Amino acid sequence: MVMSEGGSAVLQAVHHIAIICSDYAESKRFYTEILGLESIREVYRKERDSYKLDLALGDAYVIELFSFPNPPVRPSYPEAAGLRHLAFTVHDVEQEAARLEAMGVKTEPVRIDPFTERAFTFFQDPDGLPIELYEEGGEAK
Repeated sequence: MVMSEGGSAVLQAVHHIAIICSDYAESKRFYTEILGLESIREVYRKERDSYKLDLALGDAYVIELFSFPNPPVRPSYPEAAGLRHLAFTVHDVEQEAARLEAMGVKTEPVRIDPFTERAFTFFQDPDGLPIELYEEGGEAK
Protein backbone atom coordinates (compact mmCIF):
# COMPACT_ATOMS: atom_id res chain seq x y z
CA MET A 1 0.00 0.00 0.00
CA VAL A 2 1.32 3.45 -0.88
CA MET A 3 1.41 5.76 2.11
CA SER A 4 1.61 9.54 2.35
CA GLU A 5 4.09 11.24 4.67
CA GLY A 6 1.44 11.22 7.41
CA GLY A 7 1.03 7.45 7.09
CA SER A 8 -2.40 7.43 5.42
CA ALA A 9 -3.08 5.49 2.23
CA VAL A 10 -2.73 7.47 -1.00
CA LEU A 11 -4.15 4.88 -3.40
CA GLN A 12 -7.72 3.92 -2.63
CA ALA A 13 -8.85 1.50 -5.36
CA VAL A 14 -8.48 0.57 -9.01
CA HIS A 15 -10.52 3.19 -10.89
CA HIS A 16 -10.66 1.54 -14.32
CA ILE A 17 -8.84 -0.70 -16.75
CA ALA A 18 -8.42 0.56 -20.33
CA ILE A 19 -8.38 -1.86 -23.26
CA ILE A 20 -7.76 -0.90 -26.90
CA CYS A 21 -9.37 -3.20 -29.44
CA SER A 22 -8.90 -3.67 -33.18
CA ASP A 23 -12.52 -4.63 -34.02
CA TYR A 24 -14.88 -2.57 -31.90
CA ALA A 25 -18.08 -4.45 -32.74
CA GLU A 26 -16.50 -7.85 -32.02
CA SER A 27 -14.89 -6.71 -28.76
CA LYS A 28 -18.09 -4.98 -27.62
CA ARG A 29 -19.99 -8.24 -28.23
CA PHE A 30 -17.30 -10.27 -26.43
CA TYR A 31 -17.19 -8.11 -23.29
CA THR A 32 -20.98 -7.58 -23.05
CA GLU A 33 -22.57 -10.75 -24.43
CA ILE A 34 -19.92 -13.37 -23.60
CA LEU A 35 -18.36 -11.99 -20.41
CA GLY A 36 -21.58 -10.30 -19.32
CA LEU A 37 -20.22 -6.87 -18.42
CA GLU A 38 -22.82 -4.11 -18.29
CA SER A 39 -22.61 -1.22 -20.77
CA ILE A 40 -22.73 2.06 -18.84
CA ARG A 41 -21.96 4.61 -21.54
CA GLU A 42 -20.88 4.57 -25.18
CA VAL A 43 -19.36 7.62 -26.85
CA TYR A 44 -18.09 8.13 -30.39
CA ARG A 45 -15.27 10.67 -30.52
CA LYS A 46 -15.34 11.93 -34.12
CA GLU A 47 -12.06 13.86 -33.89
CA ARG A 48 -10.23 10.61 -33.00
CA ASP A 49 -12.43 8.25 -35.08
CA SER A 50 -12.72 6.34 -31.83
CA TYR A 51 -15.38 4.70 -29.69
CA LYS A 52 -15.15 4.57 -25.92
CA LEU A 53 -17.39 2.09 -24.12
CA ASP A 54 -17.56 2.09 -20.32
CA LEU A 55 -18.31 -1.37 -18.92
CA ALA A 56 -19.24 -2.27 -15.35
CA LEU A 57 -18.61 -5.39 -13.35
CA GLY A 58 -20.88 -4.91 -10.36
CA ASP A 59 -19.94 -1.76 -8.48
CA ALA A 60 -16.23 -2.47 -8.16
CA TYR A 61 -14.52 -2.09 -11.53
CA VAL A 62 -15.00 -0.33 -14.82
CA ILE A 63 -13.36 -1.37 -18.05
CA GLU A 64 -12.95 1.31 -20.71
CA LEU A 65 -13.03 -0.30 -24.16
CA PHE A 66 -11.46 1.93 -26.83
CA SER A 67 -11.27 1.62 -30.59
CA PHE A 68 -8.66 3.47 -32.62
CA PRO A 69 -7.90 3.16 -36.33
CA ASN A 70 -5.11 0.60 -36.95
CA PRO A 71 -3.80 0.00 -33.42
CA PRO A 72 -0.52 -1.92 -33.26
CA VAL A 73 -0.75 -5.63 -32.44
CA ARG A 74 -0.25 -6.44 -28.76
CA PRO A 75 2.83 -8.58 -28.12
CA SER A 76 1.82 -11.45 -25.88
CA TYR A 77 3.87 -14.59 -26.37
CA PRO A 78 6.46 -15.09 -25.13
CA GLU A 79 5.50 -13.02 -22.09
CA ALA A 80 5.83 -9.36 -23.01
CA ALA A 81 6.67 -6.56 -20.59
CA GLY A 82 3.65 -4.65 -19.32
CA LEU A 83 0.19 -5.81 -18.38
CA ARG A 84 0.24 -9.60 -18.21
CA HIS A 85 -3.47 -10.40 -17.96
CA LEU A 86 -6.81 -9.49 -16.43
CA ALA A 87 -8.15 -11.82 -13.75
CA PHE A 88 -11.79 -12.18 -12.73
CA THR A 89 -13.12 -14.21 -9.82
CA VAL A 90 -15.92 -16.67 -10.48
CA HIS A 91 -17.82 -19.06 -8.24
CA ASP A 92 -17.07 -22.18 -10.33
CA VAL A 93 -14.20 -22.13 -12.83
CA GLU A 94 -15.13 -25.47 -14.44
CA GLN A 95 -18.71 -24.34 -15.04
CA GLU A 96 -17.67 -20.94 -16.42
CA ALA A 97 -15.02 -22.50 -18.69
CA ALA A 98 -17.68 -24.87 -20.07
CA ARG A 99 -20.02 -21.91 -20.68
CA LEU A 100 -17.29 -20.03 -22.55
CA GLU A 101 -16.40 -23.11 -24.63
CA ALA A 102 -20.09 -23.51 -25.57
CA MET A 103 -20.01 -19.90 -26.80
CA GLY A 104 -16.96 -20.59 -28.99
CA VAL A 105 -14.29 -19.21 -26.64
CA LYS A 106 -11.30 -21.57 -26.34
CA THR A 107 -10.09 -21.94 -22.76
CA GLU A 108 -6.96 -23.58 -21.43
CA PRO A 109 -7.37 -26.70 -19.29
CA VAL A 110 -8.44 -25.85 -15.74
CA ARG A 111 -5.53 -26.04 -13.31
CA ILE A 112 -5.22 -25.88 -9.53
CA ASP A 113 -3.06 -23.21 -7.91
CA PRO A 114 -0.64 -25.17 -5.66
CA PHE A 115 -0.54 -22.35 -3.07
CA THR A 116 -4.26 -21.59 -2.68
CA GLU A 117 -5.69 -24.85 -4.02
CA ARG A 118 -8.13 -22.80 -6.14
CA ALA A 119 -9.03 -23.63 -9.73
CA PHE A 120 -8.10 -21.24 -12.55
CA THR A 121 -7.97 -21.08 -16.33
CA PHE A 122 -7.02 -18.65 -19.09
CA PHE A 123 -8.58 -17.59 -22.37
CA GLN A 124 -8.14 -14.61 -24.70
CA ASP A 125 -10.23 -11.70 -25.83
CA PRO A 126 -10.61 -11.11 -29.61
CA ASP A 127 -7.24 -9.29 -29.72
CA GLY A 128 -5.32 -11.93 -27.76
CA LEU A 129 -5.40 -10.19 -24.36
CA PRO A 130 -5.04 -12.99 -21.80
CA ILE A 131 -7.92 -13.21 -19.33
CA GLU A 132 -7.89 -15.43 -16.25
CA LEU A 133 -10.82 -16.88 -14.35
CA TYR A 134 -9.93 -17.62 -10.75
CA GLU A 135 -12.15 -19.45 -8.31
CA GLU A 136 -13.42 -17.16 -5.56
CA GLY A 137 -11.88 -17.46 -2.14
CA GLY A 138 -8.24 -17.43 -3.31
CA GLU A 139 -5.80 -14.76 -4.36
CA ALA A 140 -5.11 -14.38 -8.11
CA LYS A 141 -1.44 -14.57 -9.09
